[in-house]
Order: sequence, then structure tokens, then C-alpha cells
Amino acid sequence: MGEVASGGGCCPPMDLFRSEPMQLVQLIIPIESAHRTVSYLGDLGLLQFKDVQFVSNWNLNAEKSPFQRTYATQIKRCGEMARKLRFFKEQMLKAGVSPKNSLGHVDLNIDDLDVKLTDIEVELTEMNANGEKLQRTYNELVEYKLVLQKAGEFFQSAQSRAIEQQREYESHQLSGESMETPLLQDQELLGDSGKPVKLGFLAGLVPREKSQAFERILFRATRGNVFLRQAVVEDPVIDPVSGEKTEKNVFVVFYAGEKAKAKILKICDAFGADRYPFAEELGKQAQMIKEEEKNPVKNEINPYSCQQTDVSGRLSELKTTIDAGSLHRGSLLQTIGAQFEQWNLLVRKEKSVYHTLNMLSLDVTKKCLVAEGWSPIFATKQIQDALERAAIDSNSQVGTIFQVLQTREMPPTYFRTNKVTSSFQGIIDSYG
Repeated sequence: MGEVASGGGCCPPMDLFRSEPMQLVQLIIPIESAHRTVSYLGDLGLLQFKDVQFVSNWNLNAEKSPFQRTYATQIKRCGEMARKLRFFKEQMLKAGVSPKNSLGHVDLNIDDLDVKLTDIEVELTEMNANGEKLQRTYNELVEYKLVLQKAGEFFQSAQSRAIEQQREYESHQLSGESMETPLLQDQELLGDSGKPVKLGFLAGLVPREKSQAFERILFRATRGNVFLRQAVVEDPVIDPVSGEKTEKNVFVVFYAGEKAKAKILKICDAFGADRYPFAEELGKQAQMIKEEEKNPVKNEINPYSCQQTDVSGRLSELKTTIDAGSLHRGSLLQTIGAQFEQWNLLVRKEKSVYHTLNMLSLDVTKKCLVAEGWSPIFATKQIQDALERAAIDSNSQVGTIFQVLQTREMPPTYFRTNKVTSSFQGIIDSYG
């Protein structure tokens, strides 16, 4: 192998490939300045703390689980704040609001931020609950309007045919008996009881994919003693329960007797059919006609169209309320998005500080925390400056004691990097 000239050569200096000399240091930190000290050292990034377990007689963390350590409560609190922030992020993603990358300083401390996040979560949860309730009511009213429209058309056509048949029958009675005169009179058709059979009915919507099975089960369960009419809804409707668009059919089932009604109700529940009230007698629809009377027309009043008009008015009011709630919710999410990154950074930093504090040990007086860690030798002055600033900012009467320990342990490595080598060092730190 050829020798490299002392004045230069093709290879870079060896300090790019070798770790900086490391030292094991010990810190005795007053309890009142411990949080700020760890925070400043974390910002500096030149000290790797050790979890001082089973290394000294005064260690109180020995054989303790993470939930039994000194700052477990604070870590749990930070975890709860992180959960609230994740909830906010999910809500922003659903609303299409992206967090803004803001590098500004957060004026709130962790206590004020905890209170603020709790208030925002309560407000946002209440708004979501109210919005879901209003949206479900709106979807139910949309379905109710479809039932009134489709079933109303059926009842209206049936009523027209009945009136026409009644007029034809009366005209035949006035003209005398003929070949078309019924052989049995109305009294004879009623039978021995003398009372007509009163039919009840149920109206609602059923998913179109289940409509045929729904009809077959109704026929078999009642032994054919029902009359079912279905009308196809052209456009998909939003199901009030699932919130998804579903193709449905409007149905009207006529039955006789309470036993048949009970069977039909159970079948409707089994097939997920939504039932809606439908006025059986015209007299019960008087309250629905009030809105129509305010704007009278020359044509004859149709009670089913009056019901649709009333439902349309309620739909319009609900739509206005839902839009106003959505606007308010959007503005709240915009406010959260403007400060989300700052809040998230503060919570993550606070949780990291308390995780590091849990690696330290209390001394016998419980007034100081004892820490050990590895640092490059060249960073001694920077670490001491950070410790001094933390003591001053914490108004601590006693500063942190910094001392170097002699050890034969294998130290970790630390490489100084530049713009070129930092990316490669990041790969090594991630994958080893």
C-alpha cells in the first residue's frame, strides 16, 4: 500500500468517520428547576440521559413500572391532551381544513392549554352531536315527504275512483233497475254483523334491494291477508340511521286486525323499514291545512299536498339551522387549524420532558433530582451555560451541580455532521 503524503492526500480528515470523545456526567438538579433544566438541555441536544436504575443505593426508581414513577400523572395528562389534538385533527380532515404550519411562539403554558383544549373539545363534541341530530331529523323529514307524496298519490287516485263509482251507482239507482244493477244491496253485502270491516294501514320506506323479500315475507306471515302497494323513489335518499345514500321504495300495507299489525311491525323492524305516520281520516289533517289556508287558491284543497307543504316548511327551517351550525363549526376548526401545530409541538415537548424526568432519581432529602448522561467533551461549556440559564429563569437559589464521572462503560457515539453527512447520519440513527 502506498503511503499518503503528510501535507495532504485523497482522503478526508478522520474526524468525519470517528465519534467525538464522550464523557459520563452527573447532574444534581434542584427540584424547582428540574423541568426547565431538562427542557433547555433538550433544546441543546448534546446530552443523552441514562435511566439510572440499579446504580446507587438512593435510587427510588428501582423495580418500578412506568406507572409507578414520579411523573406518571403528568405523562398521563399529556397523553390525554394528545388524544384531544388527534380528535381535532380527525375533525379537520373530515371538514377539509388543513393545519397551518406556524412557527410562532406559543404564549400559553401547559396548564392554560389543557383548560383550553378541554373547552374546545366539549364545544366541538356538542356541536357534532347537535349537527348529527339535526341531520337525522332532516333526513327523516325528507323520507316523510316522499311517503306523503307517493302514498298521497295512491290515496288520491283511490278516492277519485271511489267517488266515480259512487256517482255511477247513484245514476243507476235513479234510472231504475237494469242489467248492470247489483243483485245484492249494501245491507246484504255487510253480512250478519251489519258493520263494515275497517282496514288499517302502515306507510314507510324499505330498501329497494329488500323490497321483494319484504313482500314475500309479508304475504307468508299473514297468509295473504294483506294488500301491499309499492312506489319506486327515483333518486337515492340518505338513510337516517346509517347516513349513507340508499335506493328505497315507498310502501303502504293494508291489514285487518291487531295481530296482523303486530306481525307487520316486526317484519318492518327486521328489514330496516322506516315507518312514518300518515293521517287516515281527512278530519285529522285539519292542522296540516292551516298553512294552506294562509295562501288560499281557487282549486279544491288537497289535504295530502297540505301535509307536504307543512313538511317542506319544516325542511327549509332545518336546512337553515344546519347551514348555520356548519358555518360556526367550520370557523371553529379554522381557529384550531391556525394554532394546531404549535399546540401539538408544545404537548409533545412537555411529554418528552416528563419522560426524561422519570429517568432521574430523587435523593434522600427529596429536594433534588440526580441524573446521569453522556455528552461530548467539547459540549461541556454549552451544557453548563444551559444549566445556569435554567437556574436563573426558575429563580432557584441553588444551581445545578455538574460533575464528570470516571467509568469503563462503552460510551455511545456522537458525530458532528454537515449538510452532506447529516442525511446519512440520519439513516444510521434510524436503522443502525
